[in-house]
Amino acid sequence: MIRVVITDDQVMVREGFSVLLNAQPDMEVVGEAVDGREAVEQVAALAPDVVLMDIRMPRLNGLEATREICASGAAAKVLILTTYDLDEYVYQALRAGASGFLLKDASARQLADGVRTVAGGEALLAPAVTRRLIAEFSRLAGRTGPRAPLRERIGDLTERETQVLALVAQGLSNGEIAAELVVAESTVKTHVSRVLVKLGLRDRTQAAVFAYESGLVTPGG
Repeated sequence: MIRVVITDDQVMVREGFSVLLNAQPDMEVVGEAVDGREAVEQVAALAPDVVLMDIRMPRLNGLEATREICASGAAAKVLILTTYDLDEYVYQALRAGASGFLLKDASARQLADGVRTVAGGEALLAPAVTRRLIAEFSRLAGRTGPRAPLRERIGDLTERETQVLALVAQGLSNGEIAAELVVAESTVKTHVSRVLVKLGLRDRTQAAVFAYESGLVTPGG
């Protein structure tokens, strides 16, 4: 079972998502939090697999809560909930360690699939909306230029692993990367896993952030 904590200051949102997720045969909502501080506490007490995290909340917002949860070493993956597909705080949340984001008007199937995706160690970085977000993130990251220490770590990767990292950062799925490089999808999965291990990253989202901040992928590149 995938154990989920739902964090949102609106009771109707929490109850609605709870009903939808508890109806899934492989999911269980183990807790609900009204703000970021309570979310951090519930992650420590309940050890969920996934935390659905709103951004704008009292006491401790979703951005700070995400940063605390990811910095704590908890295994929980954070899935950001937002009303707007290009919420300015989403970029910061991804940098803080979130595994992806989901719009609050997502269908029941999209919600469940999103939870499964991040619980399985993947990133929610596929639809066109997300690609716009990635493009905007790259533009913002490009303002300060690449960070040299991160660029040096790229040297630990093989040429093919570097290619795969760049394509992951552009929002391509494993299947799309396989088609682009003319290799088997299982081969791409192996490359992605090696990239994450070598760079010490949590998931594909963090790989995308790394690629932008290191300068491997540049705005418009």
